[in-house]
Amino acid sequence: MPFKATPLRVKHAYEQVSSEIEAQIIDGSLKPGDRLPGEIKMANMFNVNRSTVREGIRRLESEGFVRRISPRKMIVSIPRMEELSSRQSRALSMLDVTFDELWNVAIATEPLAAELAARHADADDIADLDRIHTQLMAAEGNGTETVEIDTEFHSSVAAASKNRVLQMAREPIGFLLYSGTEALIPELPQAMARQLVAHHHVIEAIRARDGATARDWMARHIADFKRGYVQAGLPLDKPIAAAATRLMNKRKTQK
Repeated sequence: MPFKATPLRVKHAYEQVSSEIEAQIIDGSLKPGDRLPGEIKMANMFNVNRSTVREGIRRLESEGFVRRISPRKMIVSIPRMEELSSRQSRALSMLDVTFDELWNVAIATEPLAAELAARHADADDIADLDRIHTQLMAAEGNGTETVEIDTEFHSSVAAASKNRVLQMAREPIGFLLYSGTEALIPELPQAMARQLVAHHHVIEAIRARDGATARDWMARHIADFKRGYVQAGLPLDKPIAAAATRLMNKRKTQK
């Protein structure tokens, strides 16, 4: 289907350029692999200057909707999972979502991901989970690394579910929820051992194709995380990012 454009006369024209092209990608008028017109041609079609088009295209590139195959050639692409989740995470963070808001969704999505992973995980998925578990055991005592590995574990369980909608739904929530884990580690010395036990049982249940047990252990794991958050004295009804930051700053002043 040919590329369509109408002249634009708006204050922030580059946003309208990117929105118009994105809309055509989303509704299927432009498909992955389709080549976009050059910047000069699009500038004439939209009745804007070339720099406006370039800025609009730059925005689409950053969100994964288009990519350059040469300095002057651009094609439509599909945003990768991490690009979509990054944008959603930023939106959730800007809304100052609370721990409770995130946790109430995670307690539904994380056990579901584990159950589906037990049904659909292949040998590569299980090998990946084993690798992550080994890395987590080796990272004991390193708070930042532990958080990164734990976040990867949950993302890998979701990937093993083979449900792309579930992956997209839970990824930004998980990223924000687990980002505060580093603040909890010094407050809860027993947390690491409990985390390793839960991960072990989830992986073994997935390996055994036991969906009910995978779901149960993941639910225990997520419930345990909330208990740790409460024990650390963090508020459930305050923005999660601010609460974790305050705890870490308080700890620094006490040293």
